[in-house]
Amino acid sequence: MALISLDDLEGLDDEQLDDDINDDPEPMDEEERERLLSHWQAVASTHQVSVPAEMTGPIQEMTRNSQQREPLSFVLVARHEKMGEVLYEERLYPAGNWATVTSGENLYEQSISMAFMKLMRFICKENSSGRYLGLTVPVVSSIQMMKDAETFDKNIETAFFLPTEFQSSAPHSSDPDISITYREPIRVIARTFYGTTTEQTVSWQIRLLWELLDLGDAFHCERYMVAVYDNPGALQRRNEIWFIGRD
Repeated sequence: MALISLDDLEGLDDEQLDDDINDDPEPMDEEERERLLSHWQAVASTHQVSVPAEMTGPIQEMTRNSQQREPLSFVLVARHEKMGEVLYEERLYPAGNWATVTSGENLYEQSISMAFMKLMRFICKENSSGRYLGLTVPVVSSIQMMKDAETFDKNIETAFFLPTEFQSSAPHSSDPDISITYREPIRVIARTFYGTTTEQTVSWQIRLLWELLDLGDAFHCERYMVAVYDNPGALQRRNEIWFIGRD
């Protein structure tokens, strides 16, 4: 069964958010909690995913903190434009600790949904600190291509960079499927695209970017990353395809 992903995290528009949850730190009553869960279930159903009742707490927690996401910093190496349009950027992301989980469902979108459900629980106090950790954006999924160079391997790793506060003392997850992994700096070619992220849409974006580039062997052609920033409530949901430098 596919579950909610980052794409489903903020299905409430501003008006609905004001109705369902406010800045009052007091816990919601049962009716409010059920109404919020029902809304998320309705949003998720449009993406062919489902939200179990036990996700009520994490959804509530992340909704309350939805405006406190920490952007992942990077060094802009180069920006390539054509007639004022940014075609792609070359960036360098820092080394650091990432929370990672791998899922191997039948569909790409199912795998990233299952993985992010686990990360939501980790963020929302199911960790050794017992605290809400906060979320950095983007959340990044790593794709390995099969030998045909067109089909995705079913095992998709989804990860987010731990917030600055926890980089020096990373909390551990109560879920053994979640690992804290130190990654070296990563150099990427990043191209923005908008809309949903499925195997079909991501494959198309990979082909488009290869048509724009003449990279030789400088970047991997057998593995890629998909970075997700926005939610389904956004009219133009922002994502990026990342080509990964071999160095």
